[in-house]
Amino acid sequence: MVSRDRFECLVAEALEGLPEVFREKLDNVAVVVADWPSPADLAAARLRPGQTLFGLYQGVPQTARTSHYGLVPPDRITIFMGPILRACRSEAAIRDEVRRVVLHELGHHFGLSEGKLRELGV
Repeated sequence: MVSRDRFECLVAEALEGLPEVFREKLDNVAVVVADWPSPADLAAARLRPGQTLFGLYQGVPQTARTSHYGLVPPDRITIFMGPILRACRSEAAIRDEVRRVVLHELGHHFGLSEGKLRELGV
């Protein structure tokens, strides 16, 4: 349906579509695409039975950073291609889901909880 290159372009489009005020705060964030979540990824996400992992944020949210934050590896946002392709039937649906997942994981980077993100619809 969608190649790896095209999927990565959709992720890049989602990031480029962010307002500048948010993009400029992503200097220590690596956004990567992986085929499927690993067992460690699934454990880190603490999913309930039947849930699917489309993306994962790993790092220190901006709201938890102190003056001692420094010399740390970049935060990492992983977008999982396999689960998204399995859940979506068209490229338009894939684009929408990629955008939603990118926004969701960036919300964690900016300190929003899972509950707050659900409340916001992302």
